[in-house]
Amino acid sequence: MDPTAQVIHDCVNFDGTPVAISPRCVLREVLRKYAERGWRPVVAPKLEFFLVDVNRDPDLPLQPPIGRTGRAETGRQAYSIDAVNEFDPLFEDIYEYCEMQELEVDTLIHEVGAAQMEINFLHGDALNLADRVFLFKRTVREAALRHKMYATFMAKPMENELGSAMHIHQSVIDKESGRNLFSNRKGEPTGLFYSYIAGLQKYTPALMPIFAPYINLDRRPRFMAAPINLQSWGYDNRTVGFRVPYSSPAARRIENRIPGVDCNPYLAIAATLAAGYLGMTQHLEASPRSRATAIACRSSCRAISTKVSR
Repeated sequence: MDPTAQVIHDCVNFDGTPVAISPRCVLREVLRKYAERGWRPVVAPKLEFFLVDVNRDPDLPLQPPIGRTGRAETGRQAYSIDAVNEFDPLFEDIYEYCEMQELEVDTLIHEVGAAQMEINFLHGDALNLADRVFLFKRTVREAALRHKMYATFMAKPMENELGSAMHIHQSVIDKESGRNLFSNRKGEPTGLFYSYIAGLQKYTPALMPIFAPYINLDRRPRFMAAPINLQSWGYDNRTVGFRVPYSSPAARRIENRIPGVDCNPYLAIAATLAAGYLGMTQHLEASPRSRATAIACRSSCRAISTKVSR
């Protein structure tokens, strides 16, 4: 097979000036705003997706693929190592291809849906992460095809299964000191931390066309661990739009749980960072944190707290 090059580039006009509405340029402009204040955002996306059997008729519902045991998944097996092992040959290829492209993917887990997976990226520069998400999606689709299955990044590909999101973890670093601006020297949350949350709360309604570009996502927030309280925030609460994971003060961060995985990664990251930036610069005040159940659904469900690393 002949070598193939992938090139990610900026979109410019004939005179060399950037096209202001191009997604990569939009994100670059948001990052410039942060840099002017001596700030550097740090992000870490988490992508959920489904593996499905080859579907040649779009009128027929999608089905889970056949694993290495010769059986398709029939139940939900969140965080199951055995469920992930069903597709080991595929995931070994995905990790190899990602390593070759220096995409720096981290943890692989099995999500709640049948043959639904989640990949975490190592935290880093926002523009670089958006590039890596863009390349990762193509890598997974191509790798799945080689193993005679499809990978879908639709936000809600199957009626009776859970949806898929692109969760964006974010924090802001002071470039001069390297300190996380969300924590003070005592390890407590700062005013900037709460203002960042307030910016997300205030501006997210206007950003929903970016976070949910297809009507398909409207069916996602109906199941357990989905952000049904879109403008609320809370500690380790998966029902809110903005979750604060329990962490050390240096790693204090905010997770935007709203974007569907079928969103544009450049625009979604730019939008969430822009909302937080406005919150900090306008000194907005966040609402009290939500104390709702950490995991909720319309029928009974149980909390899941264990994570499995590859």
